[in-house]
Amino acid sequence: MLKYPEIDPVAVSLGPLAIRWYGLMYLLGFVSGYWLLAKRAERPNSGWTKEQVSDLIFYGAMGVILGGRVGYVLFYNFSAFLDNPIILLQVWNGGMSFHGGMLGVMFAMWWFGRKAGKTLFDILDFGAPIVPIGLGAGRIGNFIGGELWGRVTDGPWGMVFPTGGPDPRHPSQLYQAALEGVALFTILWLFSRTNRPKYAVSGMFSLWYGIFRFTVEFVRQPDSHLGFIAFDWLTMGQLLSLPLIGVGLFLLFIAYRKPVAASA
Repeated sequence: MLKYPEIDPVAVSLGPLAIRWYGLMYLLGFVSGYWLLAKRAERPNSGWTKEQVSDLIFYGAMGVILGGRVGYVLFYNFSAFLDNPIILLQVWNGGMSFHGGMLGVMFAMWWFGRKAGKTLFDILDFGAPIVPIGLGAGRIGNFIGGELWGRVTDGPWGMVFPTGGPDPRHPSQLYQAALEGVALFTILWLFSRTNRPKYAVSGMFSLWYGIFRFTVEFVRQPDSHLGFIAFDWLTMGQLLSLPLIGVGLFLLFIAYRKPVAASA
């Protein structure tokens, strides 16, 4: 059994102000994403400027935060929302959903595209390769915070989390950081290094994120108030990931069905 490294979830305290590692992970994702996209914008005929990249990151951040919170409340805690709608604003109590954040980002990108004169998939194909950085960093933040741990295991890699009871559990946050962060970033960054048909990069992101998330959910502890959705094994995370796999396959199909304009 591995020992869980109990790290104070508060990275810096300045009087009443507490800066948590989870928030720093978000900041790391946005800053790293800006730097990498700004580098790509410098390529000849990229069709992007650094100013547009800066605006893209700002709109994306708003979409992640607002969409992630709304998605968590609606997808994972809807009954509590009906009892007390004000929980939608209680972000200090935690709760963010990737699937809600993704929908929020897509809306934000559509809004940004109207101002920048770009189509939604021009933006998504350009920005998708940097999303895994934020995903991986966020999972590290979950691990430091001792939250969203996995199911009980007797494997030598199990950890006893402070809020997970006395039994060792899968460090599923690290599995997700490795798959949704490192592996997905590597796949997308290498895939997008050359011009690809429109929709292809977005399709690869949707397909592989869906596969990785669906897989890890087999060892991740379901939300206590939801449990299994069906068959004594299907979780809400898996249910929400199935459409992503389907959308990814569909986008790749239409991307390579016939020649279309290449994405930047």
